[in-house]
Amino acid sequence: MNREMERYSRQVLFSGIKESGQEKLSQSKVLIVGMGALGTAIANHLVRAGVGLVRLVDRDYVELSNLQRQMLYDEQDVADHLPKAEAAKVKLRKMNSSVEVEASVADVNANNIMGFIRDIDVVVDGTDNFKTRFLLNDACFKLGIPFAYGGVVGSTGLTGMFVPGRTACLSCLIGAGGSTGDTCDTVGVISPIVDIVASLQCTETLKWLTGNKERLNESLTSLDIWNNRQHQISILKPKPTCPTCQQQEYPHLNRSEDETSMLCGRETVQINHATPMNLEEWHTRLKPVVREVKKTPFLIRAQLHEGEKLVLFPDGRVLVQGTEEINRAKSLFSRYIGD
Repeated sequence: MNREMERYSRQVLFSGIKESGQEKLSQSKVLIVGMGALGTAIANHLVRAGVGLVRLVDRDYVELSNLQRQMLYDEQDVADHLPKAEAAKVKLRKMNSSVEVEASVADVNANNIMGFIRDIDVVVDGTDNFKTRFLLNDACFKLGIPFAYGGVVGSTGLTGMFVPGRTACLSCLIGAGGSTGDTCDTVGVISPIVDIVASLQCTETLKWLTGNKERLNESLTSLDIWNNRQHQISILKPKPTCPTCQQQEYPHLNRSEDETSMLCGRETVQINHATPMNLEEWHTRLKPVVREVKKTPFLIRAQLHEGEKLVLFPDGRVLVQGTEEINRAKSLFSRYIGD
């Protein structure tokens, strides 16, 4: 037995995968959007399983509050202010050097999603907001790519595998107003529900990639592990009026992007700068005018005299931390960054 087959020997023994399925996995490509709690657990499973290419995209960096449930990060990542995608890539490559791991520190939006989704076999949801999920849903159904949706908050989880031409889509099951507004930042989350939902997402993804499509769970699964509840809803029947999978209008994909967005529960406003940012140049520019500035290879953190913080990314995104007032954030942005 060669070294690679020895690595996957227990997986190959499983009747649902065997050597033929393992070979299919090695040739497969998966996109994971969001490298928080769900994303890290998903990536851990898929990289260890031997998926040929795993592409990671996340806009955020590692913070201390992440460590309770985001399994790929540690205290040194927090100290180094590492972007989640980059920190995850380092850990994943140590787990399985035969898997190609790509990492992008970026905010997924309608302007760049098609670039990330290129040549991908399955898109797996690791996000924390429905705006991005609906965007992924639109892109997947436009291109005919399965979308493994998952969401967690508190002790509850929701997951389903949406397959273009076979099932309804996320928009059919959860309308634009379907979110309760609760997030992990406002009501908390326990890590076991993260592991369960991520495992269900990965199981459906493995079924699809290994050719076991007849084994797919064609239901939206709802779980509450604290209150001992579980429920499934069939996803086989789409709504005739659905603008995504039936009308093929893809409203979220065609929507123009707002330059400003809130990061819920974080006292943070994200503002998209018009052009990429040279971190070396911005470090030099900000140093004389702010209280403190620190630069890493991936971002700049500036403590302002006004009390708020700015976090600058090379792709042009700026986080204004310490306020939820968009006008206040725009004012600080204009003062220190410009138009």
